[in-house]
Amino acid sequence: MATLRRDGRVTALQRLGCAGLAGALSLSLTAPLELLTVLAQVGTWHCRRGLRGAGRSLCRTEGVRALWKGNLTACLRLCPYSALQLAASRRLVTLFMDELGHISHWRAIMAGSLAGMVATIVTYPTDVIKTRLIVQNRLEPSYQGIFHAFYKIYHQEGLRALYRGVSPAILGAVPFSAGSFFVYISLDTIWQQPIVRFTPLQNFANGCVAAAVAQTLSFPFETVKRKMQAQSPWLPHYGGVDVHFTGMTDCFRQTVKHKGVLGLWSGLTPSLLKIVPYFGVMFSTFEFCKRVCLYRNGYIESPLNYKLTPGVDQSLHPQELRELKLLRRENFEPRKSALEN
Repeated sequence: MATLRRDGRVTALQRLGCAGLAGALSLSLTAPLELLTVLAQVGTWHCRRGLRGAGRSLCRTEGVRALWKGNLTACLRLCPYSALQLAASRRLVTLFMDELGHISHWRAIMAGSLAGMVATIVTYPTDVIKTRLIVQNRLEPSYQGIFHAFYKIYHQEGLRALYRGVSPAILGAVPFSAGSFFVYISLDTIWQQPIVRFTPLQNFANGCVAAAVAQTLSFPFETVKRKMQAQSPWLPHYGGVDVHFTGMTDCFRQTVKHKGVLGLWSGLTPSLLKIVPYFGVMFSTFEFCKRVCLYRNGYIESPLNYKLTPGVDQSLHPQELRELKLLRRENFEPRKSALEN
């Protein structure tokens, strides 16, 4: 059994800001690997000579800045996605809890998966736009930016085009959750000690392994999703997709027919290579931002360490701590005036 725990010394807005900044930085630093993953999944001409050749040909034809195509869209998507996921997760975790306030690991993972589905569906158009911006030629663009892409896709292809590929995205959550749960229930055996005694480094390794397993299992759905997002009669060469299809099932069939079963895992290598630096940057940035917030809230002496401020009750919430400081200041000032008189 597990309990829902969070640091009450940081406000919800501060926590969201820390997560947003950490996510944006980690996305930006690993954007070239994400771009190579999407290009391989779609099957554009860049990937005919492998991933290294794809990176070289892209830089040669479109410039180094092309490695960050679509990254701004991914970063802007973070805040609404994180806010929706957090709100949905809180509601679902509360719903899945027993009368003692406990929740099983499986139910916690299910709550997180369902919350991710809600956030994915609501913000899905931005994911479509990100894919379209990645597959287009930066020097001869079909879309001039995020808003132009949204406007053009909506007016040329209709609202349904902004949700093309949402079905495999939702279905892919099933093997993703199963993979995460499989790793989680195996941690005791792997480390040969209870989960509650894991060090931060062990938790980081666990997160990376869980992400790798879950991503590998759900990758065929991700590949089909990217192909469906990119394919459009309004784009040159139908968006550069290597197979033509009429729907999700046909996309699976055509990919296996022309590329083999392993074609459903095209782009898995850069996707897995991205995991360690992505989570490493995200966790370290989040922890530093959290320390800054704790310092500003008055709980620690410096944002460079976790040394607690003497005389501060760490169980108080930020608003309660501010009110206590204000009350002490008000009581101190009359005493100071009386002594001066």
